[in-house]
Amino acid sequence: TTAFGPTVTTYVPQEPVPSPPDFVLWSFFNTMFCNVFCLGFIALSYSVKARDRKIAQDPAGAVAFGKTAKILNIVALCLGTITIVVFTVLLIIFSRTSPVVN
Repeated sequence: TTAFGPTVTTYVPQEPVPSPPDFVLWSFFNTMFCNVFCLGFIALSYSVKARDRKIAQDPAGAVAFGKTAKILNIVALCLGTITIVVFTVLLIIFSRTSPVVN
């Protein structure tokens, strides 16, 4: 004889795999505002490569490209900030020392 009753199934949820960061927005910001030596553009290209690797289910490649994009973004942001500060200081100094023509 067979017993008919409720079937019990167990469901074990998969833990979500953390998505590696691709830094696209930060790279875009650096491309627009802190693009010293084109580092912002280069970081943007590595960020896009990281996103492509993420979509292609290659987390190791995405992490490698993302790490490179992060380093380039840090350097671009630092150099861009230094450049903006230096030019602002020079502009203030030279605007105060220039003779006034009447």
